[in-house]
Amino acid sequence: MDISESKDFLVHTASLKEVRTFSRNVFDKLNLNNDLKDELVLAIAEAAQNVVKHAYKGVEDTSDHMQIKISLTGDQLEIGFYDKGKPVVAENIQHRKLDDIKPGGLGTYFIKQIMDDAVFKKDQQQWVNHLVLTKKI
Repeated sequence: MDISESKDFLVHTASLKEVRTFSRNVFDKLNLNNDLKDELVLAIAEAAQNVVKHAYKGVEDTSDHMQIKISLTGDQLEIGFYDKGKPVVAENIQHRKLDDIKPGGLGTYFIKQIMDDAVFKKDQQQWVNHLVLTKKI
């Protein structure tokens, strides 16, 4: 079953629950098993939180939007994140050391563990940042 759904969200931590709900609803339509669904929702929530925290430096009173697009073509799942925040320097993105026990800083680690690939693309003219997560399912 091929599918493509997208939705705009306010760039705000309060929108993260809506991001998770949207993602879970799309994955429910695809009849994915619960463990895979939970992992994918986690990866999406972490990426969306990074948009709010880093691309917008945690500024919560913005009226700006980010867009999330989830597509499945054959067995290739693609999740696109689009925003107009601070441009990302992909080389600077890294998680904290795993033995540094403290809250936070592992979102990119979880994303890399769950997804097959995470790439920033420069092909979207109306957006500043375009992150694409892919996974073969």
